[in-house]
Amino acid sequence: MSKNNGNGKSLESWIWAAACSIRGAKDAPKYKDYILPLIFTKRLCDVFDDELNRIASEVGSRKKAFQLVKADHKLVRFYLPLVPDDPEQPVWSVIKKHSDKIGEGVTTCMRDIARENPLLQGIIDRVDFNATTHGQRDLDDDRLSNLIEAISTKRLGLDDVEADIIGKSYEYLIRKFAEGGGQSAGEFYTPPEVGTIMSRVLQPEPGMEIYDPCCGSGGLLVKCEIAMEESAKGRVRTIAPLQLFGQEYTPETWAMANMNMIIHDMEGEIEIGDTFKNPKFRDGKGRLRTFDRVVANPMWNQDWFTEADYDNDEFDRFPPGAGFPGKSSADWGWVQHIHASMNYKGRAAVVLDTGAASRGSGNAGTNKEKSVRQWFVDHDMIESVLYLPENLFYNTTAPGIVLFLNKAKPKDRQHRVLLVNASRIFEKGDPKNFIPEDGIRRIVETIIGWKEEEKLSRIVDHAEMKKNDYNISPSRYIHTSDAETYRPIAEIVEELNAIEQEARATDEALREILRQLGVGI
Repeated sequence: MSKNNGNGKSLESWIWAAACSIRGAKDAPKYKDYILPLIFTKRLCDVFDDELNRIASEVGSRKKAFQLVKADHKLVRFYLPLVPDDPEQPVWSVIKKHSDKIGEGVTTCMRDIARENPLLQGIIDRVDFNATTHGQRDLDDDRLSNLIEAISTKRLGLDDVEADIIGKSYEYLIRKFAEGGGQSAGEFYTPPEVGTIMSRVLQPEPGMEIYDPCCGSGGLLVKCEIAMEESAKGRVRTIAPLQLFGQEYTPETWAMANMNMIIHDMEGEIEIGDTFKNPKFRDGKGRLRTFDRVVANPMWNQDWFTEADYDNDEFDRFPPGAGFPGKSSADWGWVQHIHASMNYKGRAAVVLDTGAASRGSGNAGTNKEKSVRQWFVDHDMIESVLYLPENLFYNTTAPGIVLFLNKAKPKDRQHRVLLVNASRIFEKGDPKNFIPEDGIRRIVETIIGWKEEEKLSRIVDHAEMKKNDYNISPSRYIHTSDAETYRPIAEIVEELNAIEQEARATDEALREILRQLGVGI
């Protein structure tokens, strides 16, 4: 690995500078759909050059190597139909040489590459670099030229940078877009330390099948592969890689996930579509496919799924006693899908809004969300609950929780749940807080070891949870401050909102009864 390209930090600086070459840091997130495919293509070009050089060393020249790979595409991982006038020149020079009609030329190159590689179709050819809006180019040739020049300054071949380092740099770029892209951009990005905690706790083993039903840019799947390789230490080259499976609704983010997986050199399959209404991963009999591990960070509190979506489900994802968690939040709907996607000894980690752990508990009457939560407690599916620090996520300041499920809990953990309140384990950052490495290690060791520690963790049996009306929030049981009680304002507001909703529903039901009785109101 060369000194210039081997340092992850310098590569990150370069990759962000390239993104900013269009119109500066403020506008860079707007152009991510142009920037990411170009950097991805630069990696493809440089790796293809390395493969050509390897073949050329055996057959005598790059010209012969070009002829051989054109005749037999199986000689290379991705065949690029980009041939420089001088075969000694790098393949990327075909893209770089465009001096006029640059957008048109780049688009043609991307589509040519995709046509020769079915795996890349819909991934790098979905962007039109020549697109216009009301007659105005979305990305004019001058700015596109600046971007190509900036990307050209570093080589991204096999001998220049390892897949893991460029993968980390690629994720760094995605994170920078999430930081600058406003609320919606954060939906496809889970903070890396949260993903690291989830993947390390799940302890994925070589050859396992891992699934993310709402995979965003694929970061949680990548984290699982990294966690498995870290635990394997010196045996990385002798172990079977994980088989990674994900589904994503948004086409642009689906493309981003595929690029992220390929650039990390990981094995998997990313499907596109609405997982809730049309899960794509099924077995040979049309039933829901199950996996060894499931990770997910679904968009919180989705309110566009109806009771009919649950009632009409063909995959038995929503069992009697659980089912519809109410219109205002699909959080526990996603948990039910994840539960149905786990095999008989499967484990899962899912990020949820903090209110999902407590909404409806302690209120008069029934609450659908609490009923689903009760089903998971009573069926002993919840192994641990982690309460995160505030202001980690890019689309909210709310803390969030991580729910850990296990279909094969060890006997000594049955009918009990480990609760971890990590609300104080963070460092201030700009623009977001973060969990430092020693904090990550402390949290992971606590959850894996099922250790109790004052003001951090407690093992709570189901009887106590039932007494607390199935509130499973760690902040309810573990107080981190010296005061007698400490509850986050956000959680209290969530509960007040739930109480108000119940009151409105009760009031409406009473009005309807009175109307039927003919009593004036």
